[in-house]
Amino acid sequence: MSNQGVDKKRRRFLTGAATVVGGVGVGFAAVPFIASMQPSAKAKAIGAPVEADIGKLEPGQRMTVQWRGKPVWIVRRDEEALGALPDLDAEVRDPDSQVPSQQPSYAVNRHRSIKPEYLVLVGLCTHLGCSPSYRPEVAAEDLGADWKGGFFCPCHGSKFDLAGRVYTGVPAPTNLEVPPHSYLSATHIMIGVDQGAA
Repeated sequence: MSNQGVDKKRRRFLTGAATVVGGVGVGFAAVPFIASMQPSAKAKAIGAPVEADIGKLEPGQRMTVQWRGKPVWIVRRDEEALGALPDLDAEVRDPDSQVPSQQPSYAVNRHRSIKPEYLVLVGLCTHLGCSPSYRPEVAAEDLGADWKGGFFCPCHGSKFDLAGRVYTGVPAPTNLEVPPHSYLSATHIMIGVDQGAA
């Protein structure tokens, strides 16, 4: 058989075009397959770390983000709030944060945080899981003249100071939980990633 009359340029063009079209087709077929191996949005929301911008948080303010279906509070404490913490050591059940499950090792300190200025807590009472109210005002009329600010659980009366440490004589057995967290920058924090892993 003779190759006379065969246009080799056209054959190469058609072969190349068929290869490109086939490659694109394989790519389009692979995308749904690869996407099916990724966790769903719901699965990501359940356990994924959450980034928060704390740049506009003023002293005394609290912001709330959701992580693993729980409210996480970020409170910016002022010097007065930090200065009151040592005075409360005798009034709180676990002043030195000795229950390991309540905070990561880098938050085992009086202020229970990486940076003293910022407090990061899971906003659920350790008694029955109610959400305490943020009560930063000092000497609140309904909480007594010795109240130095903190969190009050309206369900059963548990009180926590501005480090999330539980007062003695209330139903809550332990301090509020400090979730794993790390600082991405001076104005951004990541909830759900340990400081050492950041």
